[in-house]
Amino acid sequence: MPTITTDFKGQTVLTTFEMTPGTAADLMEALRDAYDACIRHQPGFLGAGLHMNDAQTRIANYSQWARREDFQAMLRTEEMRKRNRHIASLCSHFEPVMYEVIQSY
Repeated sequence: MPTITTDFKGQTVLTTFEMTPGTAADLMEALRDAYDACIRHQPGFLGAGLHMNDAQTRIANYSQWARREDFQAMLRTEEMRKRNRHIASLCSHFEPVMYEVIQSY
């Protein structure tokens, strides 16, 4: 489970997905399956959370990694490249962005 603190030295990644309510359940299922079968077993993975808005038009994913390179290596695996092609077919847009925790309350 992610812990949000300013002394975290790893890599935080926030990914947003935009989709229609008609594909929201399928997209969430694909993301959950990716975490269950692949992502959480990758070196450097520390934790993640998946969130969906009430309108079922956006999913937000918060993940933490030991190092930036660990996240990048996961994206380059053949399995995740295949999964990301499928995920992209279920949404209009998704974008992973790397962040640094500046403050937590």
